[in-house]
Amino acid sequence: MLTSDGAVVETGLDAAALKPTECDLSRARELLFDRLVLDWEGPENLPDEEMLADLAATADVRVTTPVRADGFDPLGDEGLLERLPDDVGKVVVAGHPAYLTEQERSRAVAPRLGAAARRDPDAWVGSESVERIALATGNAQFELLSPGTEQECRALRGAGFDGDLAVYAPTVLTADDDARLDAVGGYVARRGRVARALPDDAATDATAEGRAREVLLKASADYALVGTAADVRERVRALKDAGADYVVGYPARGVEEFLD
Repeated sequence: MLTSDGAVVETGLDAAALKPTECDLSRARELLFDRLVLDWEGPENLPDEEMLADLAATADVRVTTPVRADGFDPLGDEGLLERLPDDVGKVVVAGHPAYLTEQERSRAVAPRLGAAARRDPDAWVGSESVERIALATGNAQFELLSPGTEQECRALRGAGFDGDLAVYAPTVLTADDDARLDAVGGYVARRGRVARALPDDAATDATAEGRAREVLLKASADYALVGTAADVRERVRALKDAGADYVVGYPARGVEEFLD
């Protein structure tokens, strides 16, 4: 993989996570990854069948499918599932409230995750905020990177969980503190323990100062993959040693950072 400045890097990442609203998905064919995860950003941004089939011809492609959303509800409207080619996999998730209507947000998660997982044993199940429910499905787990991820992976393996474990993390391939904060400061600031540690009304980007800057920089290393390629590779190796099968990086500064 090459970064946009031409420096050769080896991160050890297994897959790239892409947001359809942030990049031209046709450029995904240029990525040096054979696995792709396409994030859900509302029905109007679901890639068309032709695009998905084209990507799936050369990579293992998965699309996040929120079970509370119309079109992906296994206990109701499943119309959007028909737009997914047979060789496109799923990451079954509860669904981010920002992309759901009030009615969709009111739907029960547990029975829908269970139904979706039973219908598709190969689907990954997103565990954010529904860890126990996700684990109960027995499907592969899709977790957000956090300070406790390595310990959780070891605990799952020690308890006998033999399914796949995939870890998702925003990725910033630079050691520059300002660039890190501009890329993931807002993201990490929304994590519960980070939000509680931040001063009221603190900036969360490169303009952050004092205590807020200290908290955000520490959190960026806890909840994201940041630093040089060697730094990222070391973190990825630690996650694999703890039991993770796949580490999925989201290019927080744009897809160009992951392009050859």
